[in-house]
Amino acid sequence: MITLLWPAVLLLLPLPLLIRRFAPPRTVERPALRAPFFNRWQSLTNDDEESVVSAARKVPAIALWTIWLCLLLAAARPLWVGEAIELPNSGRDLMLAVDISGSMRVEDMQVGNRMARRIDAVKQLGSDFMSRRSGDRLGLILFGSRAYLQSPLSFDIQTVQRFLLESQIGFAGQETAIGDAIGLAVKRLQERPATSRVLILLTDGQDTASTVDPLEAAKLAADLGVRIYTIGIGADSLTLPGLLGSPLGARTVNPSADLDESSLTSIAQSTGGQYFRARDPEELATVYRLLEQLEPLEVDKALYRPQQSLSALPLLLAMALSFALVIRYLWRHRSSASTPSAVGFPVRD
Repeated sequence: MITLLWPAVLLLLPLPLLIRRFAPPRTVERPALRAPFFNRWQSLTNDDEESVVSAARKVPAIALWTIWLCLLLAAARPLWVGEAIELPNSGRDLMLAVDISGSMRVEDMQVGNRMARRIDAVKQLGSDFMSRRSGDRLGLILFGSRAYLQSPLSFDIQTVQRFLLESQIGFAGQETAIGDAIGLAVKRLQERPATSRVLILLTDGQDTASTVDPLEAAKLAADLGVRIYTIGIGADSLTLPGLLGSPLGARTVNPSADLDESSLTSIAQSTGGQYFRARDPEELATVYRLLEQLEPLEVDKALYRPQQSLSALPLLLAMALSFALVIRYLWRHRSSASTPSAVGFPVRD
């Protein structure tokens, strides 16, 4: 189907006639030559020749009107519109809740030959995970002693990534409010389709500051169809150096002794999710790869009609006619210049 994007442009078609009718004529003074026998010369002209000359004069007028029409058609933006194609919109409403309490500064994440802070590993791998969730609506909650919505659900993944990378330990307090983070996520997800509500919660400790019990918040999440995937961060063992950094007096401790794995497991299982343990960045990356296997949800379908602009066709025709008129004018001018006049009149200054 062919349609015009701006059909009102065609209303300008009679504009040249209006200009010719109402615009004041241009007065040009030319030298005149009196011919006393003009009527006799005119009678000697053959009728056939007059008709040929008249037809020849009509050709440029028809061409000029065709050029004007082509220009108007090009300005009206003709479009070829194809048949409607159904495009499924798929994706999930995925909220990421990240613990930024004081314990997240512990350096027990082995990266090559050096140890990195827990929060740094979460930032880097979490940002990579977000970049691969194209089509999902992502949100970010940061929690410590309190839970704060850092970014609502949005398709602007780059902005959510920046908020995660700019987060700092202690912004939300030094303690851990897991129950409040779950409650805030449920509040933000409850208006979305039930089968697309997902919360990923990362923490390295146990609930110490929530106003809502984490298991009660998880029960509410289960009632509203929010699936929660919990991730426990932190190594199982860490060797502390001895005297002056030497092996003398070195000891091995468990930096994740405060991690409440039983509660995190119960939270996940009660909502149809799963608990994951990430002792180092490699395990955390594996957890993210497992989470990427979440099946996308097909929601409302969008209709797409392929379109192709046809403005070039009338423009090309107008250009071809313009070149033809120029060539015709040059040819006739050359022919009249090379043909000698039958009668000459001497002109004196």
